[in-house]
Amino acid sequence: MTDVSPTTTPLRLGFAKAAPFWLSLALVPVVLLAAAQGGWTIFLVPMSTWLLFSVVDTVFDLGTSNNDPDIPDDAMFWHTAITLIWPPVQALVVFGVIAYLTRTNHTGWLEELGVAFGLGVLSGTIGIVYAHELMHQKLRIERSLGDFLMTMVLYGHFRSEHLLVHHRYVGTPKDTVTARYNENFHRFFPRVLVQGLRSAWAAEKAMLARKGRPVWDASNPFWRYAAMQLGFLLVALIVGGWWGVVLFVFHALTAVWQLELVNYVEHYGLTRKHLGDGKYEPTGPQHSWNADQQATNWLLINLQRHSDHHYKPSRRFPLLQSRPADEAPQLPHSYAVMTTMALVPPLWRRRMNPRVRAWRKKFYPEITDWRPYNTMTNPMPR
Repeated sequence: MTDVSPTTTPLRLGFAKAAPFWLSLALVPVVLLAAAQGGWTIFLVPMSTWLLFSVVDTVFDLGTSNNDPDIPDDAMFWHTAITLIWPPVQALVVFGVIAYLTRTNHTGWLEELGVAFGLGVLSGTIGIVYAHELMHQKLRIERSLGDFLMTMVLYGHFRSEHLLVHHRYVGTPKDTVTARYNENFHRFFPRVLVQGLRSAWAAEKAMLARKGRPVWDASNPFWRYAAMQLGFLLVALIVGGWWGVVLFVFHALTAVWQLELVNYVEHYGLTRKHLGDGKYEPTGPQHSWNADQQATNWLLINLQRHSDHHYKPSRRFPLLQSRPADEAPQLPHSYAVMTTMALVPPLWRRRMNPRVRAWRKKFYPEITDWRPYNTMTNPMPR
């Protein structure tokens, strides 16, 4: 598998090219307005992400142009800068809003939960997506900021699960977050919450065992995840009391719910071919759903180019390549539309199951019995 030929090959990606990805900062005043005004304004945050960007996508053509994948890191300063400044921005907004809500009386408890939901949309749509970018990088400061963002939504183990399990075993029975064919999201979500934590713990335990260390060793990152999460809960308690903790936890649950909605969409029904004796074909672009809606890719820093991300996991987001339909299966709409559709299982199956069947016919015409793939009962990968 080779990289897609770039349609533009600049030596440096300046601020003009990075500017659309900085649109995430525009959500900050929207959240602050919702906290200050309450009422109908609490709906502005989800409307500004799920609805607005979906509408803007209909105005733009699909964004299929690619940057040269060999552009060096130091030529992408303005692209990486937004991911580096976001963690402190998010922390200030989340805890600032919680402190404000718990010290004023112009909003009722339902409105405050609505604002916390908006905070969760902010942390899920932007924070977790940026954390995903950061955790894949080599610099320790970036990986640490990724941990900072993930533990802020009480989901620190996601890094272990994502890097040690998901990327290695995607499309196989060992990967928790590969949604099974016909599995609806409302069953997928609780399954992933439990199995993802277990698989992350097992992966770290296995790594420590290979080094001759027990699972309780201080180098197990789970202790760091736990300490940071307790720290964030303590901050919520200090700035907002017990109601502040409730708002913070609700915000975190909302963010995680959004994350797993996206995980559900990204790999639904796509499996790697079992070659026998627990051996599976290598991961390729055909094992992730791809989407090129331009505005949503600005908001999600090219996360929808997920096929290329699994092909080159450490590739920074400006360099992720758009993959054509003969290499990667294409979603009919952006993530915002598809995740909303996933909440209505009959609608989701009607839209996506024919696409999964077409994908199977195109990429794996030799497979005649898909039942073991549908139920993920093929042998566990070696």
